[in-house]
Amino acid sequence: MIDALITGRLHGKPSQKTAKTGKPFATAKLRVPAGDEALFCNVIAFDPKVCAGLLALEDGDAVALAGALTPKAWLGKDGTPKPAMDVVAHGLLTAYSVTRKRKAQAEAQQPQQARREPLDDYSERDGLGDW
Repeated sequence: MIDALITGRLHGKPSQKTAKTGKPFATAKLRVPAGDEALFCNVIAFDPKVCAGLLALEDGDAVALAGALTPKAWLGKDGTPKPAMDVVAHGLLTAYSVTRKRKAQAEAQQPQQARREPLDDYSERDGLGDW
């Protein structure tokens, strides 16, 4: 296996499945550009955060995945071998998560304005009025 970082667009909507042990996992197909052609990458994720991130995406969404890659081959309709990849994803990054992180970072960097109570100059209460 190869530890890899792969970027591409989802080909179809990711789906959630349940193992025989009752543990949920997610699967997806990723279309990865490779020069003039594209490779298809079969993705499986067991980590709950990665599963949730995948399942929140739609067909055509861009995604970057980190995980263990296994190269494979399959035969096309014309009988020619085509490359494919299987990835067990343990990390995920999307444009949505980048936007959310940037927003949180910007909010954390804004100075906290101290809450100020209005000053009581006692003018009305003491009958002093203007000075």
